[in-house]
Amino acid sequence: MVTDFFYPQPGGVEFHVYHLSQKLIDLGHTVIIITHDYQSRTGIRYLTNGLKVYYVPFWVIYRSSGFPTVFSAFPILRNIFIREQINIIHGHGTFSTMGHEAIFHGRTMGLKTVFTDHSLFGFADFGSIWGNKVLKFAISDVGHVICVSHTCKENTVLRASIEPWKVSVIPNAVVSKDFKPRTKVSNSDAKRDVITIVVITRLFPNKGADLLNAIVPRICLAAPDVNFVIAGDGPKFLDLEQMREKYFLQERVQLIGAVKHEEVRNVMAQGDIYLHPSLTEAFGTVLVEAASCGLYVVTTKVGGIPEVLPGDMTSFADPEENSLVETTLEAIGKIRSGAIDTSKFHDLVAKMYSWSDIALRTESVYDSLDLAALNESLIDRLRKFYCCGMFAGKLFVLIVIVDIFILACLNYFYPKENIDLATKWPKKHRRSSIS
Repeated sequence: MVTDFFYPQPGGVEFHVYHLSQKLIDLGHTVIIITHDYQSRTGIRYLTNGLKVYYVPFWVIYRSSGFPTVFSAFPILRNIFIREQINIIHGHGTFSTMGHEAIFHGRTMGLKTVFTDHSLFGFADFGSIWGNKVLKFAISDVGHVICVSHTCKENTVLRASIEPWKVSVIPNAVVSKDFKPRTKVSNSDAKRDVITIVVITRLFPNKGADLLNAIVPRICLAAPDVNFVIAGDGPKFLDLEQMREKYFLQERVQLIGAVKHEEVRNVMAQGDIYLHPSLTEAFGTVLVEAASCGLYVVTTKVGGIPEVLPGDMTSFADPEENSLVETTLEAIGKIRSGAIDTSKFHDLVAKMYSWSDIALRTESVYDSLDLAALNESLIDRLRKFYCCGMFAGKLFVLIVIVDIFILACLNYFYPKENIDLATKWPKKHRRSSIS
């Protein structure tokens, strides 16, 4: 697994990589994670189950993404691939430069490659155009692509101009035992004096922080029996503090800042409704976690969100202020009247989303990779990159040729025979069923 996004930073990609790796280990595989260093966290660390993590020194620029390069990480990545006897390289994240480099160099070395896309991006602004061109280059020669929702698959197929049959949909999951409701709620005791709405999100514009800032005062005015618990940090945190002071909502709106992932359940368990005003979302793992905690979900109807939970667990709104206020007030009325029974949410979510199932489906993708078909002739590989654009295609072909030349130099000056092989963590016998 190669990605710029991993522990100790919290997030959806980070926990997807961790839990998927743990279940693949339970299936009998050896899993290595390669990421960039996190200040004091540099070198090799071992996590639960013998999961080995390489924190490689790398220049980080924006939101934990490494500095975009093409060849700089090749020497150390080659060393790790040989040392750990890697067979499959699995990159995660569109803006993970290290993941893209690993896939590109891995194909030069003749290894199997898989890429998982966790995000949605547009086609018009400069950042999206640049990111889409990088993605197209990175996965032109990839073995297979995994997306976390069908909407994400459509987006990736269009952005990367990749054949749909090379893309599979495998969603995120949740460790349901870590997200149990605080108490069992039934219709008979669902009526409450105070209704608490929980929000846990990164306070960035694309996560709907501006929308949140606009709708909280309106909901508090329309429903005096409603309080908010807002967890998360980001550039919009100060705006929320100013909103709270402007409307004198200090006693009704609690801002608790960033929370560790192990504390998310305790925050969610305080609430009755989970509000998610995101403007773009490929999947939305936090929605599954909230439903598992027994919260009714109010969210925007964007991206892959409509695919996540059934309609009896969720109310959908348009990504605009009036629709969100109206939908949230309707959900408050349902909770207040006891019309919604959330006591069964946890068990239903546990059946719908399991990391064991995700690992088995990912393993099927790995098994479907045909190395002989992937390692085609050089001219056929160059043709794939040449078709990436009138000008970019020629540049990509040149990059591939340079990469092959660098590999030849590395093989000459640092033969693989001189690289010590790492001692393997004792493997478990493959489990026929994993929990």
